[in-house]
Amino acid sequence: MRSWTQGLLLILAVALAGAGGAGLALWMQGRKPAPAPPNQTPVLKPADSVPAIQHETPAGTAPASSTEDIVAKAMPAVVVVETSSGRGSAFFVDRNRLITNHHVVVGQSYVKLRLSDNSTVDARIPATAPDYDLAVLQLMQPGPDHVFLPLGTVQEVRQGQEVLAIGTPLGVFQNTVTRGIVSSLRQVDKVVVLQTDTALNPGNSGGPLINHAGRVIGINTMGFRGSQGLNFAIAIDHAKALMEGRPLQLAFAPPSNDGMKILLPGAGVSEADRIREEGTKRYAAQLAALARVSDQMESAFASFLAYDWDGKVVGTFDRNFYALWEKDALQGGPVRGHEARTAALRQAADQLRSQLRDAEEQARRADVFPGTRRELRQRYRLDFRGWE
Repeated sequence: MRSWTQGLLLILAVALAGAGGAGLALWMQGRKPAPAPPNQTPVLKPADSVPAIQHETPAGTAPASSTEDIVAKAMPAVVVVETSSGRGSAFFVDRNRLITNHHVVVGQSYVKLRLSDNSTVDARIPATAPDYDLAVLQLMQPGPDHVFLPLGTVQEVRQGQEVLAIGTPLGVFQNTVTRGIVSSLRQVDKVVVLQTDTALNPGNSGGPLINHAGRVIGINTMGFRGSQGLNFAIAIDHAKALMEGRPLQLAFAPPSNDGMKILLPGAGVSEADRIREEGTKRYAAQLAALARVSDQMESAFASFLAYDWDGKVVGTFDRNFYALWEKDALQGGPVRGHEARTAALRQAADQLRSQLRDAEEQARRADVFPGTRRELRQRYRLDFRGWE
């Protein structure tokens, strides 16, 4: 981390190095540098030579997938359930079995499944759990191998974590993806449910709720809709018990006082927790290093406005150089002969912005909670709206 920090602190020196060899030193001292002679052009080091953030992955773990990758892998496993009374969603949990909601298939002896390639297959209903709004589907004529989704556990769930829902809202828009966060875990009668702000509509019922590890942690349902704006998913642990022929009842512990961790009895620190904790520490260390670079950038930008820019800044920013990234915030033009300085400063700012966005993406892939990321950015005065 030390060498990476030192590399970041060189960004300004690299990007702002001008002709004559004294530009940056004079600039940081608040003195106007002499313009370069007409036959000299400041040499800027290529952007790819600036040390980049290392994409570290905890030992023994695979790199987290992007949202796009997760969706692309999950789509073929999600199907439309067509019955005589309506449509819903379901998803493959192995080559020939699927999970859906009981209310999607209630009163049916078999259903038709429309796959992602628009072909159809028939399935029977070997097991249901009406009290838990769950049903297992079995293909009547197993065909080629089908893509299926890995199953997680409610023990991985934390308030604030981002989740994805895939389904067929209104029974029409097949394989629609929405994103949200887990608001809380609840117990409705005997059923443990995940309360989310993910947009759900009739037709989404029976579709998977997926975390950023690509595992299903819940089955989206409209059957527990208590009031407008509240959406729920049944804990995947109930469905796993149904498929394995075990009792579906789960022991449930309400949220702890800090509101950050909800555990079932016997649950320890999961692998997902460990990855998230390490990702949070790495993100905080990266922001601390980037904040030091930003401090120097602020000083450089103040000198730039005083000596190299003929104009003004419109608007208020937590750090003055953020004006470089806001349209029409920096009004006017460079002092004659100082055009190269303007280009160099913009290059340095773009380098810094790239590093910040890279750190933000790494933290998101490590499933660091959005609220945690925001709090850390605010702590280091790096909460610019362009990072997310």
